[in-house]
Amino acid sequence: MATEYSLKSSSSSSSVVVVMVPFPQQSHLNQLLQLSHVISSYDNNNIHAHYVASTLHKTLVNSRSPFRSTLHNQEFNSTTSIQFHEFPIPQNLTAAPPDLLAASPDLRRFITDLIRSLSSSARRVVIVHDVLMGSVIDDDVVVSIPNVESYGFNCISAFTSFTFLSESSTDHNHEFCTNNYYNKLSIPARDECFPPEVNLYLDSFFQSMKARGSGDLYNTCRSIENTFLDLLADDNELRCKKRVWAVGPLHRLNSNISDNGHECLRWLNDQEPNTVLYVSFGTTVSMLDKQIEEIALGLEQSGEKFIWVLRDADKGDVFDEGVVGRPQLPDGFEERVRGMGMVVREWAPQVEILGHPSTGGFMSHCGWNSCLESISMGVPIAAWPMCADQPRNAVLITEVLKVGLEVREWRKRKELVSSEVIEKVVERLMRSDEGVEIRKRAEELGGEVWKSVAEGGVTRGEWDSFIAHITRS
Repeated sequence: MATEYSLKSSSSSSSVVVVMVPFPQQSHLNQLLQLSHVISSYDNNNIHAHYVASTLHKTLVNSRSPFRSTLHNQEFNSTTSIQFHEFPIPQNLTAAPPDLLAASPDLRRFITDLIRSLSSSARRVVIVHDVLMGSVIDDDVVVSIPNVESYGFNCISAFTSFTFLSESSTDHNHEFCTNNYYNKLSIPARDECFPPEVNLYLDSFFQSMKARGSGDLYNTCRSIENTFLDLLADDNELRCKKRVWAVGPLHRLNSNISDNGHECLRWLNDQEPNTVLYVSFGTTVSMLDKQIEEIALGLEQSGEKFIWVLRDADKGDVFDEGVVGRPQLPDGFEERVRGMGMVVREWAPQVEILGHPSTGGFMSHCGWNSCLESISMGVPIAAWPMCADQPRNAVLITEVLKVGLEVREWRKRKELVSSEVIEKVVERLMRSDEGVEIRKRAEELGGEVWKSVAEGGVTRGEWDSFIAHITRS
């Protein structure tokens, strides 16, 4: 049964309905929610945005912290509205692709019924689904209904997507495989980035992804990844020459949101420009206490100011109201670094922290959301990837864009990173000549991203292009 919020108007035969189908993981949910706001803001086009969320994540419409800045976004609140639909999903879903596949029959039926219902009253129904949700979209149903079409939404970088798709190509003479420049990049093998059961799923996933849907959207910016976006769009072997739109960075819509009540931002207000290192490894990374101890000692020994978001990774349900785990720090650490550093145990306003003038570096796991936020704010990255797309995002950051440096080599990923290594990396990023050059490049690239979301910018043009395409006669 659909649950509805903020209905602007009922769909009519002249309207275009866009149905967002996100992957139920925190870093994925927010991107399509932001895109829903973008699409709904084009109200002159008689276009209506619908957002499909699981019952497990229904609390996203509350003021839960990861979505606070989205749902309270003043740029859109007065001009947009979104209709929410809740679908049932097993409570033990861990948000891994194989688990989602196991649950897909019920989800497919729900999405199919929704598509058929909406298509009976709208001029066109446009499905925008996270590519990891492709298995719940019935292609036969989409093809059989004349006014329905689907598009994949990619939450990873165009560079990472291109490398994965190139490897799955049957053409061993493909440009990517033979290009000397790309061969010099230290791109980690896919089977090193994912567990075996996920790799088995990905073999079929990348093949089906090439032929699925009418086009693809990426949460990235042409100012950052134009080369790889063009390759994805123009390469017949990889993408069947489908249309590609770069609609990011979607988080930039939050740039005017201020959270001055948060202690992090109040503390940053008292620091000098570019003097604080922000340390965060996202919502899905857990570290051994021994590694946490080495990070703590390395930060302390570096003498650099820092904000460290330290919490247990979310386990499956990103809205679990249970007690957040408290990883163990060395005895007396927080007392010793008082005034020099701050440890945050709960959610922190990452975009606002990265955008603060006092923030001069970001030690990150290189999830694409974090990379994009850091790049757009002109903040260089100390790259410490863990798994999935993160290792290849790190290559983009450190070797292609050259706006960061690596914390440790990927081949040493199973080794403990010592406090001495962490201390040296922090010093290189924050106060060496090398760090100054990296920061300069990051700031220049961030400036280009700022221009892209301004009126007449390249990202605004991508939004206009996609809206024009889906509302065409």
